[in-house]
Amino acid sequence: MLVVIALGRTTLLEPGQPLDAAAQRAGARATASMLAAATGRHDLVITHGSAPQVGLLAYESAMVPGLAGYPLDVVEAETEGLLGYLLQQELANAVRERDVVTLLTQVVVDAHDPAFDAPSKLVGPRLAEVDAERLVAEHGWTVKRDASGWRRAVPSPEPLAVVERRALQLLVAAGVVVICAGGGGIPVLLEPDGSLRGVDAVIDKDLSAALVASLLGADLLVLLTDVAAVWSDWGTAFARPIHRASPAHLRSLGFEAGSMAPKVAAACRFAERTGKRAAIGLATDLERLLSGDAGTQVAVDVPAMSWHDISPSADVLLAASSPWERTS
Repeated sequence: MLVVIALGRTTLLEPGQPLDAAAQRAGARATASMLAAATGRHDLVITHGSAPQVGLLAYESAMVPGLAGYPLDVVEAETEGLLGYLLQQELANAVRERDVVTLLTQVVVDAHDPAFDAPSKLVGPRLAEVDAERLVAEHGWTVKRDASGWRRAVPSPEPLAVVERRALQLLVAAGVVVICAGGGGIPVLLEPDGSLRGVDAVIDKDLSAALVASLLGADLLVLLTDVAAVWSDWGTAFARPIHRASPAHLRSLGFEAGSMAPKVAAACRFAERTGKRAAIGLATDLERLLSGDAGTQVAVDVPAMSWHDISPSADVLLAASSPWERTS
């Protein structure tokens, strides 16, 4: 079975952990250990998030006197290499019988995507007001305030095509474990003459994972996050963790933009485009997500939405839920 696994931000790095090399190496090693068993039974394509790293590198380059600051497409390429290297090495150490490679992946977006007129994706460190004002004045950044400070807001256009599609297909056919489309991929525009040009944006990693999975004809898309399942009616007495649902069921519910909404959208798109199954859940539940027993399983042929039982034995579902990933 060909499985595309999208690693969420907390799969690689816990909230609040520093973005130093040691912490990121440790996160890659833990992730590789979790993925190792699946490589023995399935062909894997792995994608991952990188918003904290992208934002940090862009911020650091912008703070150097006399330096214009690296554009986001260049920073995306840097972080694809950085995180891809760590994951590739740790996974190769854990799984000696499979080749593992990282592929820098360019993802085509539309220059007229409305996202370019309304930057909304928050990246990078929280800024003091004086630093935010300086970056706006000197580099034209858009910043927005969140609960604890100011952060950079960047466009997040829709992913339309993967430039390296044929290379990905060849690698998968050869049995290689591929790490690709890190951070949603490097955003590029396709010019009228067929040439490519990088653009200042960050693509949603889950939507890119759904696109990659669809283009490769994957049998399953797994979206790993820090909750055990998608919850319906969160914040009410009727809140329940969803086990099985169709895209139509999920689209009828409301989810918080910037947290669970992109994962739900990605799962729905993949299921609708391919007729195959998608799953959302915890990295520690990977084996049961693959078998369909854990998490939220999304498929077009689910006749009625069903829920996990909430019982003393299911306390882990509640404990695993975190405010920034819960459904609305």
